[in-house]
Amino acid sequence: MITEADVLKALSNVDDPDFGKDIVTLNMVKDIKIEGNHIECTVELTTPACPMKEMIHKACINAIKIFVDKEATIVVHMTARVLSSRNADGSEMLPQVKNIIAVGSGKGGVGKSTVSTNLAIALAKEGAKVGLMDADIYGPSAPIMFGIQGERPMMREVNGKGMIEPLERFGVKVMSIGLLVDEKQAVIWRGPMATSALKQFVSDVYWGELDYLIIDLPPGTGDIHLTLVQTIPITGAVIVTTPQNVAMADAKKAMMMFKNANISVPILGVVENMSYFTPAELPENKYYIFGKDGGRSLADQFEVPFLGEIPLVQSIREGADRGFPAVLNDEPIALNAFTDIAKKIARNVAMRNANLDPTKIVTMKL
Repeated sequence: MITEADVLKALSNVDDPDFGKDIVTLNMVKDIKIEGNHIECTVELTTPACPMKEMIHKACINAIKIFVDKEATIVVHMTARVLSSRNADGSEMLPQVKNIIAVGSGKGGVGKSTVSTNLAIALAKEGAKVGLMDADIYGPSAPIMFGIQGERPMMREVNGKGMIEPLERFGVKVMSIGLLVDEKQAVIWRGPMATSALKQFVSDVYWGELDYLIIDLPPGTGDIHLTLVQTIPITGAVIVTTPQNVAMADAKKAMMMFKNANISVPILGVVENMSYFTPAELPENKYYIFGKDGGRSLADQFEVPFLGEIPLVQSIREGADRGFPAVLNDEPIALNAFTDIAKKIARNVAMRNANLDPTKIVTMKL
């Protein structure tokens, strides 16, 4: 007779390549059921966007067939429980948000909002609970990119307090100053008013339970960025750049801000946007209009992961303009680029949470 011990022994031969240990030691194997030679079990990954999901699934089936019964019928369910970078005592703001990812660049026009939007949707498509906070108070773009211009969030009561409920689109909870003010009017505020609005996005918005909260940062390294790290604990930062030197110079400043000893936010990786142009009629051709490998060299210089290249293709621009982002389309170049990057970020978040201490807010004055 096949026993649970037999199955666990077989599955101890399956390693999670990110953590360098077998899935039994990592306590990822759950709910083993055996009826004759029918074996069913669940493998609980650290993120639903795990890029190794299919590989681990096949390895589990092969291990049971090799070490238990080659005639067995095997069903392996793949689920996920996202690890948190937060303290478990609930003393911090947004206690139900497991991971907070800041997307920045130091420079405008390199595609932070495009990356943030498509990253959030790609993670949601993989089954994660995701929110997006548009922290660009002066130039909000989330309402356009999510196709929710003119809509207004509702209020709800949570534990006796009135809270703003973010809008939900494409499986992502979205909050932006653009949902609260007339889109035809400029936000003419001094720094303290802008930072006050950002704090309200943290304290007065009901985000609920999230695996990932993506924060789309404004350009620069100023008030908004400092207020953010002094208000909530950031799990890690994603740096977006384009290949040319002028963009990388500012991306380096954003990188150094997060790596500053007083801030110390882990860098999850670098994304190179507008890497090359591929015309629709020549899908195999790549034209490096803005230079080549700038993002990769930046990642190498700072010894952080290079997450991938996003091509300069028409579908990405069109998707953003019409409120239906590229990751939702079937056009493979853009879809694959954003999906692969989202999976790498989720993987790096899981590894960061397994290997580093919980994130802390910055408590000293900056």
